[in-house]
Amino acid sequence: MRVYNNIDEFTAVKNAVVTIGTFDGVHIGHRKIISRIKELADSIGGETVILTFFPHPRMILHPEDESLKLITTIDEKAKLMGQLGVDHLIITPFSRDFSNQTAEGYIRDVLVNKIGTKKIVIGYDHRFGKDRQGGLDDLLRLSPVYGFDVVEIPEQDINEVAISSTRIRSALLSNQIDLANSCLGYPFFITGTVIRGDQLGRELGYPTANIVVAEKYKLIPADGIFAVTVNVAGEQHKGMAYIGSRPTVNGVTRNIEVNIFDFNQDIYNQVISMEFHHYVRGDVKFESLDQLKTQLAKDKEDVLALL
Repeated sequence: MRVYNNIDEFTAVKNAVVTIGTFDGVHIGHRKIISRIKELADSIGGETVILTFFPHPRMILHPEDESLKLITTIDEKAKLMGQLGVDHLIITPFSRDFSNQTAEGYIRDVLVNKIGTKKIVIGYDHRFGKDRQGGLDDLLRLSPVYGFDVVEIPEQDINEVAISSTRIRSALLSNQIDLANSCLGYPFFITGTVIRGDQLGRELGYPTANIVVAEKYKLIPADGIFAVTVNVAGEQHKGMAYIGSRPTVNGVTRNIEVNIFDFNQDIYNQVISMEFHHYVRGDVKFESLDQLKTQLAKDKEDVLALL
């Protein structure tokens, strides 16, 4: 898959089959849409093109609202789409100027002239252009003028996509990991850089890699202990992850840590990826470090049984 960080980098392709959206999570609902554009592209000897936006429009149009949390970062989204066999991913920098294009200008300049759209797969509720005035009706009206076909995604499928995104976010924030993963179609994961911590885990016999996720908009599950697998330099390892503020030692900052089983490599400053498979328990304040150590031994047993 080729990735373009600006639409000006893209050269129109023959028989482009296009869809547009944020595709947060690239979940099972999104995968149905991607399968559809692949089928259509195969039928006309074309190539699939997904047009997405970054930053997310809400970040630009409502910068004061910091509540937006996304299931996938832009890099994670690109990785998932590449795995699904998408030919081209155009990441359009979203700006107020971009949002002020007229509906017809957007169709003519972006979809037709820049991308070379022959078929566009779109939902009834997709809005674009200045004040979100453009939509399916405009595409249908202008399709014969500019020579492309419009394939409407059924309302039921669109609603499933919306419900899935909302449901996944809610599930992750309430630690319903199994539910989130079933909606995603793959284990939820986070990607981050390993930094040095205060070595408390090492003192307890459970050394942890402390992970910093650079993207503040990335959704992080609720506090607790989790059964995970960790990808380090292309190799998968089992482990137990902790998210929380470490109340037993009166911690004040929220940490993401993982004890990687049977692992003793120096991975400071490396980027690792961690897949969440099961929720084990909530965060608890223990009366002593000895109690915490005893609990960690039980947690490890539980995690190994789950994995």
